[in-house]
Amino acid sequence: MSTEGRFILALSLMFLVIWGTNKLFPPIFEEVPGTPADSSLLVGDTAAEQEEVAPAALSDLGAADPASAAAGDSAAPAPAQRPPARTIVVESPNYRFEFNSRGAALESAELLGYAALNGRDGAVQLLPEGVVSLSKSLVVGSDTLSLGDLDFSVEPADGLSLGEGSGPQTLTFTHAAAGFAVTLRYTFRPDDYLVDVAADVQGVDRPLMMTGLGRGLAFNEADSAQEARVMAWVGNHLNRGVRSTEMRKVERPELHDGPWQWAGVKSKYFVMAVLPGAETSEDGPYLGGVTTEPGLDEMRPQVSVTQAVATDGSLAYRLYLGPQEYSRLQALGADMEEVNPYGWKWLRPLIRPFVAITLWVLNFLHDNLNVGYGWVLVIFGVLMRVLLWPLNQKAMRAQMRNMAVQPMVKEIQTKYKDNPEKQQKEMMRLYKEYGFNPLAGCLPMLLPWPVLIALFFVFQNTIELRGVPFYWLPDLSAKDPFYILPLVLAVSMFFLQFISFRSMPEAGKNPQMKMMMYFMPPFFGFIFMQFPSGLNLYYATANLATIPQQMLIARERKAAARRGPVKLDRSKGKGDPANSKG
Repeated sequence: MSTEGRFILALSLMFLVIWGTNKLFPPIFEEVPGTPADSSLLVGDTAAEQEEVAPAALSDLGAADPASAAAGDSAAPAPAQRPPARTIVVESPNYRFEFNSRGAALESAELLGYAALNGRDGAVQLLPEGVVSLSKSLVVGSDTLSLGDLDFSVEPADGLSLGEGSGPQTLTFTHAAAGFAVTLRYTFRPDDYLVDVAADVQGVDRPLMMTGLGRGLAFNEADSAQEARVMAWVGNHLNRGVRSTEMRKVERPELHDGPWQWAGVKSKYFVMAVLPGAETSEDGPYLGGVTTEPGLDEMRPQVSVTQAVATDGSLAYRLYLGPQEYSRLQALGADMEEVNPYGWKWLRPLIRPFVAITLWVLNFLHDNLNVGYGWVLVIFGVLMRVLLWPLNQKAMRAQMRNMAVQPMVKEIQTKYKDNPEKQQKEMMRLYKEYGFNPLAGCLPMLLPWPVLIALFFVFQNTIELRGVPFYWLPDLSAKDPFYILPLVLAVSMFFLQFISFRSMPEAGKNPQMKMMMYFMPPFFGFIFMQFPSGLNLYYATANLATIPQQMLIARERKAAARRGPVKLDRSKGKGDPANSKG
């Protein structure tokens, strides 16, 4: 069973426990129509228009390069010696990128601020071994020219070294042949993972430029099985919104027509995405189409993004190669923060506010108290129980009131079982006199649930918690390797139920209540064994912080049982069995 499945099961069981306890003791984007999936619509031009603006076949342009001249053509001059391919390094305190002068493709992308957690020494590597990214092709009509085998001159030839606090610097790749030239400019900033790209194509009128994003991202997490499940290509379509498709579900070549506001490939915590240029072009601030093609490995399909080159040969777009840090992605706009959304689609409208508030509180405590995220979770768990103390007090006292009048409820149900109207009337009278409400003890206890659900997804997606240790826990976003916290959670849950059980005189007569007390804690401990240790830390802390309140309520419950039901005196505000002196 997946982690998400376990979590759904745990929530369902929590609901059954709360509902069952109160039952027993005592409460009863619209898509634009008519858009065919045709490659001619990648940027909105028709095939006929593309043929009109293409004065020469791209295959001819490829042959203009010495490296692609026909070897058997005796009339052709002998090709010049090809320069050797060189590795061009761009380095800053945050990243280290390696480009190849042949094809101007990206061969390595290390994020120096994040360590690989899969046993490999060194920093996170975005590209799988042997896979290149940011390869370029030009498409006009049915002709395609790959730039992957062209030799580029590079300026500066030694690459770039961006020190902390330095300004933006540009790396330029240039290839020129007879009647054809292409220039690629990458502008980097030392403290940002966003790269500005400007291209200039001469010799071909308005081609499409296809940027390959390689074959997914490399594995960097300790749990590769979970990482494989979330490895996907993702994009925000102008009409259909954000969509995500797991890499292993790409089974055939497919064209996903635009316009797209952004598109990319992602792993659990990192993303490589293409976004339109900051300036609006004549074709609008959108990308064209996205093509996906399966590879030999089901986890390694090819993903490419297509854009239209302007009439003057220019093209501008942006690249993001970095962590799924919520604030960074949100600053990019176009719902980029939804690249790895929190929660299931049907639940996101409800969960988003709780996730935003929870993240803000965690980061606020972390930044202002100057403590690690482990202690932040402990403090957060205690604060939650302090804030919910009045609601829990009210809920438990409502349960006590309902338990006190339960014999009367059964008497009314038996006496007027053949007269529903009279039964309803007597039940309303009972509610007014004794404050009986079957749901009063249940609803306040459900309020912590949205926070628990929000925390589950926070630990699934939030990179700030990735690899953060806490005492024996090497990573708060991964499971407890020694299962200590699930055990503490189960024991604390049993202790809470035991205190409540001992304070209910009727509980010993009910075998279901006793079975729940002995069965549910170990079962929940088993379910939570695979959950992130940070979630276990929060939940166990919250349970331990609830024990003092549970003991106080147990005393009040025993005292109320000795007194029996007390009528409400609404004129004086008295009558609560928990407040009566007897």
